[in-house]
Amino acid sequence: MSEPWLVVVDPQRVFAAADSPWGSPMFGAIVDPIRELAAAHRTIVTRWVPSPAAERTGSWRAYFEAWPFADRPATDPLFDLVPEVADLAVGGTVDATTFGKWPALEAVTGPAPELILTGVATDCCVISTALAAADAGATVRVVAQACGGSTPENHAKALDVMALYGPQITVV
Repeated sequence: MSEPWLVVVDPQRVFAAADSPWGSPMFGAIVDPIRELAAAHRTIVTRWVPSPAAERTGSWRAYFEAWPFADRPATDPLFDLVPEVADLAVGGTVDATTFGKWPALEAVTGPAPELILTGVATDCCVISTALAAADAGATVRVVAQACGGSTPENHAKALDVMALYGPQITVV
């Protein structure tokens, strides 16, 4: 197997800011572990961006009705990377309008890569990425200390669920 890819899932203002409805209270604690991992691995940084209203289908319509604060253009500063890790996106970002970043990641990594997942939120975009990637044949390691959930309790629950998928997904 080739060198693993470090994936930093959605380190954006919308998920880091304390005053954001989606801000993770754990975000500040994951910055140093992410930076340490990035120093040793080739790195991909992802961003969640909203789809244009005209392109939303099914449950995404209801989703944006429930979260109108996020119904902004993808270029809105709310979706910018946080300064603490923005420099990790040397080659740009992998953007997706879905929680899970697979298959957008596969376009960069190729099929069945080894992924090291970090980022936010453990209980949304990280778990959605991990499950889809593993289902497609990727080997996934989720670094618990480098992920932040919507709450510490939801973080732990998501880690527990992902641990059920061993050996395809390993929580470390």
